[in-house]
Amino acid sequence: MDEAHDLECGNVKVKQNSRNLTDVAPRVTAGSRFPEGFLWGVSTAAHQVEGGNDNNQWAAWEQAGRIKSGDRSGKACDWWNNAERDFDLAQEMGINALRLSVEWSRIEPREGRYDALAVRRYRQMLEALHQRGIQPMVCLHHFTHPLWFEQRGAFLGGGAADLFGRFVRHVVSALGDLCQHWVTFNEPNVYATLGYVLGEFPPGRRGQILTAVALVNALARAHTQAYRAIHELQPQAQVGWAHNFVVFQPARPGARRDRWVTGLVNELFNESFLRLIELGKLVFPLSLASGDLTEVKGACDFVGLNVYSRFHVAFDARIASQMFARVFVPPHVPQGDHGVEQPYGEAYPAAIRVAVERVARIGKPIYVLENGVPDADDRIRPWLIVNVVQELDRLIQAGQDIRGYFHWTLTDNFEWSEGWKLRFGLVALDPKTQQRTVRNSGRLYGAIARGNCISPEMVNQYFPAGIELTPD
Repeated sequence: MDEAHDLECGNVKVKQNSRNLTDVAPRVTAGSRFPEGFLWGVSTAAHQVEGGNDNNQWAAWEQAGRIKSGDRSGKACDWWNNAERDFDLAQEMGINALRLSVEWSRIEPREGRYDALAVRRYRQMLEALHQRGIQPMVCLHHFTHPLWFEQRGAFLGGGAADLFGRFVRHVVSALGDLCQHWVTFNEPNVYATLGYVLGEFPPGRRGQILTAVALVNALARAHTQAYRAIHELQPQAQVGWAHNFVVFQPARPGARRDRWVTGLVNELFNESFLRLIELGKLVFPLSLASGDLTEVKGACDFVGLNVYSRFHVAFDARIASQMFARVFVPPHVPQGDHGVEQPYGEAYPAAIRVAVERVARIGKPIYVLENGVPDADDRIRPWLIVNVVQELDRLIQAGQDIRGYFHWTLTDNFEWSEGWKLRFGLVALDPKTQQRTVRNSGRLYGAIARGNCISPEMVNQYFPAGIELTPD
């Protein structure tokens, strides 16, 4: 049965038709304009958009045939040659901020040897953003690093934090006049989980939970060293990290084992890095393997949140290597396109509230740095944007210090282990021809960004029949 959800901006309402959304999109209360200076952005990652990155561990992963779809990143979105084409699109849409990452393997292709031309190209990109009135936010490590660093054991190797800190100093010294907001690491918890527990990211290890915990600790130390280095070079800089937050729900809330394993998964995935920043330590028994991490406490000026999905969790005695946790997506929930082997995840706008209320305990400003859904046909993305924007409005009205929202992503790009299978872009991209086509959801998001508000006129202009979710 369809339900009509009111969508408000000021005192004006528009009807939004949807299906099966009773626990996803609560009825909207009166809204208002967003604060002046609120950032409406998009997020990207170097390996996914630049093309021609062949000197990092992800390139080796692709060459080894480890991408589920069999794809290769190739030219990606061809940003190394022509990022300005997409910056023009962002400007035309009204976007006022863009998060991008710098590729360590381009800047330091061999240990201790830096490529001045690569740094110059990144300066050109940042200058181009400023020329278009778009504020850049730079991520220093978005899953990729040079092959020489991987061969040294990456962040589990000796001297890793020092090597990363040296790279960070080089980048900030070269680009600091063009960037005030720095993200040290993108999703340390995802890097650790998919690389060492599930084996879907390089180095492709499975079931090594203690190693994953050790990696999170090492990344926290490297983050702290980078945080201090940036502030030494640029005292007024704002430095944080991007934290992936997933809502985990017991498959059977009344089953004690489901509740227990859900709590365990939440502690390891959502809480580990957060606790290090908030408290400088992990909870028992993880604290036994952590050592002294008090230096990490409070090492951020903002918290970046990457929020996408809700997953259900059931206890399963057959999968000890995954902590007896069967994590899954029920078929009836709202979701985007499926990945090669399994669903990507439930599209769950209310996850924004859960995540924001958790990280607010750290007491720092919050940026939602990624949120989106794979949706080649644009059937669910508009619904997600509308509901997430309303959720953000309610949180801000309740006093949460949220400074910006960055949609993932601007154009379709190479989606890591899924290759070109999943399409997240506000702009559709044909990777063969490099042709771009702005989706209606992109036009809607642009209208929201330009108006710093959401209104019925915006929704009706691009979706005159209303926004209706068609479940799989």
